[in-house]
Amino acid sequence: MERKKMLGPLLLFLLPPLAGLFLFKLYPIGNGIVQSLYTTSFLSGDKSFVGLQNYMTLFQDPVFWDSLKVTLLFNVIINPLQIILAFVLALLLNTRIRRIAWFRSIHFVPVAISVPTACMLWNIMLSPEQGVVNSILTALGLPEQPFFGSSAQALGSIIAIASWKGVGYWALFLLAGLQEVPASLMEASSLDGAGRWRQLIHIVYPLMKRSLTFVVVSVTTANFLLFSPMYILTKGGPENSTNVLMLESFNSAFLYSDLGRSSAIVVILLMLTLLAVAAQFKWLKASH
Repeated sequence: MERKKMLGPLLLFLLPPLAGLFLFKLYPIGNGIVQSLYTTSFLSGDKSFVGLQNYMTLFQDPVFWDSLKVTLLFNVIINPLQIILAFVLALLLNTRIRRIAWFRSIHFVPVAISVPTACMLWNIMLSPEQGVVNSILTALGLPEQPFFGSSAQALGSIIAIASWKGVGYWALFLLAGLQEVPASLMEASSLDGAGRWRQLIHIVYPLMKRSLTFVVVSVTTANFLLFSPMYILTKGGPENSTNVLMLESFNSAFLYSDLGRSSAIVVILLMLTLLAVAAQFKWLKASH
């Protein structure tokens, strides 16, 4: 009887988040899968069922394969880079040293800056002609660099900007995990002769597994879907060196008016993200 009385209030409590989950997550995913089976004009709205033709066309398109390679390369580099830097930053933020409160405030400034503002700021700083970074390189006797103007450096430059923007945010979650580690346990391990490295591996890592798992999955999902820096700074160039799948999907819909192709790319990107997250869960579970 008590359970039946609690069922109504519980359903009312869960209804808003469940509605939001359906409207903003499940429905767009389902709609994208359906759209990928049609050819739809973004301008006229005309739609015709083509089955898997959009996918077959993609698999024969060299631009798609180039975008896939760029997406995988981007994520293979930026995901572990951001996680490692965020963990190191969290360790620094968790230390009790002089003026650490000032550093805790400063480190969050890049997170508070909007993505377009950050992109414009770094576009000015990395300008080949008048950028402050090249001015510093010249003052140090080093050659100037093209950065976004080079197919060899453009993707690396965007990785650096995205990491500068995001590492501080992810470090907050890892900091919360670090602060859950009992200080008495760390002190006891020090008395037993455990060094800092052994403490991290055998005490800190197992106790903050939950927050680390959240950060790993969130970083992967966010970076697979990231495209705004590429769109703002390089438009996918030079020579498609920064043309990730999400940007190619955006261009397919809003530049080429091909919603079917765009949706097919999103579905493939979703599958890649799910595979990456599943592999990470398996790795984290095996390393416990």
